[in-house]
Amino acid sequence: MDTSTAPAEPGISRALAALRSLLIPGEELETHAIQRRLFALTHRRAIVGATSGRLISVTRGLFGDYSPQDIRWQDVQDAQLRVGVFGATLTVSVHGGGDLASTEGPGRTLIVNGLRKGEAQEVYRSCQTQEQAWREKRRVRELEELRAKSGGINLSGGVPGSGSAGAAGDSAQAPAARLQRAKEMREQGLLTDAEFEQVKARILSDL
Repeated sequence: MDTSTAPAEPGISRALAALRSLLIPGEELETHAIQRRLFALTHRRAIVGATSGRLISVTRGLFGDYSPQDIRWQDVQDAQLRVGVFGATLTVSVHGGGDLASTEGPGRTLIVNGLRKGEAQEVYRSCQTQEQAWREKRRVRELEELRAKSGGINLSGGVPGSGSAGAAGDSAQAPAARLQRAKEMREQGLLTDAEFEQVKARILSDL
């Protein structure tokens, strides 16, 4: 449900209408922030909205067209808000990963400046809440993937019937690579010390 008050300016109404037109069935607009007129000298004002499933930014052109960008909450890597004298700037860094926690690709950054301060703070709070929730979900998913890899490879026997030196070499290197990955996850805060020891013991037991 949209928690903001109804706008009085027609331009803002059109911006909100453009934003709401992008919502899919079951998706709700929870809060939004509109760019101040001072920062929209070469285009109509931008609007950014936090929904139940994503962050949407819409910039309307001078001729009624608009350019939307959307970010799934699970892809948010970091959100920052800088509040200035005349407006607030929201900066959102996005993961380049896929559906698996270990998949990683090039990221991107969304920057919307000149937002109304109070509205921008509401959107920022939504970003922070979702970022923290999905960080924990990614941590659990990555831990599950690591555990699955540790228990799903036959390190001692290799591939049945292959007998190749390459396969033997890969089997010898796999435990070290997984152990190194576990150490990196612990350093990044994705694994606790106790979880690291459990994963380490599982890797060593497969040798």
